[in-house]
Amino acid sequence: MSSNASPLRHLRVVEMTEALAGPYCSMLLGDMGADVIKIERPGRGDQSRGWGPPFVQGESAYFLSVNRNKRSMALDIKDSEANARLRRLLGTADVFITNIPRMSSLERAGIDPGSLRRLNPRLVYAAISGYGHTGPKAGRGGYDIIAQGEAGLMAVTGDETSAPIRFPTPMADITAGIYTLIGILTALYARDDRVSGTGCGQFVDVSLVDSQTTWLANLAGSYFATGEHPRPLGNVHPTVTPYQPVCARDKMLIVAVGTEKLWAQFCDATGLNHAIMTDPRFATNADRNRNREALIRIIESRLATADAADWVERLVERGIPAGPINLPDETLNDEQLRARGMIVELDHPLLGVVKSLGNPIHLSGNGPSYRRYPPRLGEHTDEILAELEAEAEEVQP
Repeated sequence: MSSNASPLRHLRVVEMTEALAGPYCSMLLGDMGADVIKIERPGRGDQSRGWGPPFVQGESAYFLSVNRNKRSMALDIKDSEANARLRRLLGTADVFITNIPRMSSLERAGIDPGSLRRLNPRLVYAAISGYGHTGPKAGRGGYDIIAQGEAGLMAVTGDETSAPIRFPTPMADITAGIYTLIGILTALYARDDRVSGTGCGQFVDVSLVDSQTTWLANLAGSYFATGEHPRPLGNVHPTVTPYQPVCARDKMLIVAVGTEKLWAQFCDATGLNHAIMTDPRFATNADRNRNREALIRIIESRLATADAADWVERLVERGIPAGPINLPDETLNDEQLRARGMIVELDHPLLGVVKSLGNPIHLSGNGPSYRRYPPRLGEHTDEILAELEAEAEEVQP
């Protein structure tokens, strides 16, 4: 897809974030065509440049995974001249993304929401932090694992015999990045809407803990309804059965039987009509939940007669949601993922081809485009400064 067709091609985004939530958000904006300028500390850069192994010729695989479609500008914002350059840049920007958690630090640098609103009233200011900029915990630092624990998710992972378990990828960071993206696009629409647009930007305040807490979703609903503490359920669903991994002859597969129609089809496809369709213990979903252990024993006894792949094929043919439990390498080489453009390959001047996961937003007209490899530290500083000079000359009378 040509970048000229990219829907956000007229936007300038200045990102001054590290690790994952902010970089992930700005990468998604870059995928949709925005000019994303990443501000990094000279000599050190984004802290994730040092996170590894693995490293590829000194470049962190972690950093490479969430920083495509950006330009890197090295600035020490504590230096007065560099700070002035940053403010000049922000005066031309549509969006500013920061993950500095303390408002006092932003104020000392002159890049707090109030200061930048006076400099550039149209600027959408997005702040990502551990706890947000209001409330008794405002200003605390936070990482993904802290949010996973504090938001109540780790306590209900695993089963009743295991300790709390962290989700293996930074789900709080990714979720906060996505919510920040939604907030930015909403604020831009509110600014520029032809009918009721204000012409002014907004302050978008997103926290990791808030974002992670939304994953409680139906568990929160159950708690609000009953006052009962959700208990760890491992791989089973709290209110639907069978909706979990089950053992076949060679390995496990997942079945998701969410309706009574699917239940009848599942019994027919597995040949279990006579064994369980007429059994009053399994007559309804509520009955199946109450008698889950007995039901799963019967199902697994039947599935042990064939391999998982055979059962998946048979179930899918009958319209029953089912699938394998893949290892990451199996997923990343899956024909479906590749057919949907979810493996991005970009040429890097030092590393050759750099692969990353693609943007999952598919638009019928002008979807994501992949134009820039993850930048080297400060690679575009001179280029961006030259652009600012040229833009300043254009507006001079």
